Amino acid sequence: MSEALRVGIAGLGTVGASVARVLADKAAELTRQCGRPIVVSGVSARERARDRGVDLSAAQWFDDPVELAGWDGIDVFVELIGGDEGAALDCVKTALEAGRHVVTANKALLAKHGLALADIAEQKGVLLNYEAAVAGGIPVIKTMREAMAGNTVSRVFGILNGTCNYILTRMEAEGISFEECLADAQRLGYAEADPTFDIEGHDTAHKLAILTSLAFGSRIAADDIYMEGISNITQADIRAAAELGYRIKLLGVAQRTESGIEQRVHPTMVPTASVIAQVHGVTNAVAVETDILGELLLSGPGAGGNATASAVVGDVADIAKSRPGFQHGPVFGRPVKELSPYKRAQMRSHEGGYFIRLTVHDRTGVFAAIARRMADNDISLESIVQHANGASSEVQKTVILVTHETTEAAVRKAVDGITSDGHLLDKPQVIRIERAA
Repeated sequence: MSEALRVGIAGLGTVGASVARVLADKAAELTRQCGRPIVVSGVSARERARDRGVDLSAAQWFDDPVELAGWDGIDVFVELIGGDEGAALDCVKTALEAGRHVVTANKALLAKHGLALADIAEQKGVLLNYEAAVAGGIPVIKTMREAMAGNTVSRVFGILNGTCNYILTRMEAEGISFEECLADAQRLGYAEADPTFDIEGHDTAHKLAILTSLAFGSRIAADDIYMEGISNITQADIRAAAELGYRIKLLGVAQRTESGIEQRVHPTMVPTASVIAQVHGVTNAVAVETDILGELLLSGPGAGGNATASAVVGDVADIAKSRPGFQHGPVFGRPVKELSPYKRAQMRSHEGGYFIRLTVHDRTGVFAAIARRMADNDISLESIVQHANGASSEVQKTVILVTHETTEAAVRKAVDGITSDGHLLDKPQVIRIERAA
């Protein structure tokens, strides 16, 4: 049997402790699968005395994770510190430059520094594995990087943030407000004390940037993603979507267009009958559309200690199965030097259907003015629904429009016109309608 693969783990929080526990509990099975033992030789974390539910006494302790990354007593460095700068970046660079394989779950680090780190890995001939960085336990990275050779991807999209999906699921199922759902998500540990990174779409954007590079062979462009969060979604939107046969999900979408690559994160209406509409709670799902395979949908647990640990251990096991002299594949599916420059498609050229909710004065001429603004911008309407509701000072109407396929620019121009006409009593709501699996 080959020599043991020696692993160093930096970060012993929920995920790191779970990784150490799985490596210990499944040691015999992993040895059979990989043809060699996998042992945790070194660890680093902030608190040495904390009980993590796993015996780490045989591993050497490092107060400085960078020192662990450069230690010659490990073959693989597992980064579970988090953050896109500081210790996480220093550790990963140190390990790669020392010729050690790296496994990370850090999507923020990869979105910001992935290309530079991949370049080091490829020059040193080592692996940089990151399955756990996108969609938790779902093997989407391995699928796109290894199992879809020859396929040309036209679109990749999905539910990439469990916190947002949990909130939207509960809003629909229980009829409660966004604020109430968020408070419960924080209490249950699904959302952070400061939930901005999740609910405003940043987490989804980081993951989407990585998928985009894999899908289209382009350089990572996390700063070129159109982004909207879910904090403005109301019960009125949830109910209207249900009446029209849709469900609201926060989607990350990347697709190739004639003008470039379009990357966007925003609330989206998907048909209730679609498979992705059935993805509830903290579950994630990723759909990939290709010319050979057609449409592939992967769904499963997107977060949590066990799900993320499963992906990390899978990456470590892949390294254990490789042997000296084996030529490792490129980090992002093709060598960094061959990744094409990212060309951003203008968001306002996006074509599709739209849901538009307007709260207007209930007076003569308003509806005609709305219809005129739509017609002036060549927007064809699939359906129009009006709801009258009483207000403290006057009667309001809620007007819900669903358009046929049109452009973002046309919709925005029409809504701006309706706003300038003085008919609105509240900020208009515009939600894209997405063709979904």
